[in-house]
Amino acid sequence: MVDERLNVLLVEDTPSLAALYQAYLQDEPLSLTVVSNGRQALEHIRQQPPDILLLDLILPDMPGMEILQWLHREHPEVTTIVMTAHGSVDVAVDAMRLGAHDFINKPVEAERLKVTLHNTMKFRHLNQLVDRFRHEIEQKRFQGFIGESLPMQKVYRLIENAAPSSATVFITGESGTGKEVCAEAIHQLSGRSEGPFIALNCAAIPKDLMESELFGHIKGAFTGALQDRDGAVIRADGGTLFMDEICEMDLELQSKLLRFLQTGLIQPVGSSRQIKVDVRIVCATNRDPLVEVEQGRFREDLYYRLHVIPVHLPPLRERGADVISIATALVRQASREEGKSFVGLSEATKDRLQAYHWPGNVRQLQNVIRNAVVLHQGEWIELDMLPAPLDKPQSQGGSGQAAVEPAAAPIIPLASLERQAIERAIQHCQGNVSRAAALLEVSPSTIYRKLQSWGKGV
Repeated sequence: MVDERLNVLLVEDTPSLAALYQAYLQDEPLSLTVVSNGRQALEHIRQQPPDILLLDLILPDMPGMEILQWLHREHPEVTTIVMTAHGSVDVAVDAMRLGAHDFINKPVEAERLKVTLHNTMKFRHLNQLVDRFRHEIEQKRFQGFIGESLPMQKVYRLIENAAPSSATVFITGESGTGKEVCAEAIHQLSGRSEGPFIALNCAAIPKDLMESELFGHIKGAFTGALQDRDGAVIRADGGTLFMDEICEMDLELQSKLLRFLQTGLIQPVGSSRQIKVDVRIVCATNRDPLVEVEQGRFREDLYYRLHVIPVHLPPLRERGADVISIATALVRQASREEGKSFVGLSEATKDRLQAYHWPGNVRQLQNVIRNAVVLHQGEWIELDMLPAPLDKPQSQGGSGQAAVEPAAAPIIPLASLERQAIERAIQHCQGNVSRAAALLEVSPSTIYRKLQSWGKGV
């Protein structure tokens, strides 16, 4: 049986044969349409291209080869099976060159037709899978990101899935991993892409001015307020507001942000008037937001209101060969901007960059490359052009000190490492097993079972 319902178009000018083929396929889960000449076939394909075309090469109004040529040019996605009573090796070869998937000599028997359709369906399905995986695996650039590592492919898919929604997105990741790039990607792929994208760094604005920056103020609201001023929320109306370093926000202002998220209404500083605003919130932090909640620095209700779609950006050291892809792109960009002739990295430089642990992530890599391009001349970035700490081989810990021969480390049993990790997480969370489980990305029941087994001396 055919595994999925297909739209099949049969082009057959002999009514008796058309009826016979319909009878062959009547129990198959497919939608079969029959036309009797080339003109009808072309008209049908223009209006609704089928998944599979069963094409007789000898038609009353035009050669079937002309239809094949047209399909090859206009609708290569249509899978064609050629049928003819005048078959030959040369005809088959010509048909295949024009994109035909298979070739059947008439008269066609029921089993032969069904087997051919089954094989064609499998061929289409495999092609779709290959196209999908190629799209996922080979995405080297994505909305401002560079890299094709598996961690980033997961991020790309998450962004694509989250962007069309209006739900709040909470981005986490170390400093320099590209959280604003991620927020802009979400905006550009959303239905709000024609609207404004406003970025607000909550850590860079003094506490006393933050409310005004966020919600705006009216003239005379405070000393220095010489005129009305729209805040970031109003400027982002109809678009996206990106709130970076959200965990730096003062607790009192957090309550006002929560009220805005719940009502969609804001009140500028000094005003008695409330304004309705349509804004999608994307926020980010380089801290662990749950730790901030537990320490009382971030409201729990606001956290759960914001943490609808979490996106975690991996650090550069976990992205494998992405380091080289990003560095190469940065070399060429900086070279153009600085009027230099650099085109890439030497092999030794690639090895050095790959071995480094990049505590500052992509932002640090940008600075390293810019420094080398500005201060040197040449075609390739060589080792001696790299600034500190890249100018010396790195130790295993990546501290920037010269490498030394490491002492042989003892082999620790996996069960012991697991116990150490769990006990350390519980201690870090002050005995909160649920929180420890979240940090370890396991279920709390798993930790309770382990604790029970250790209590029995296992």
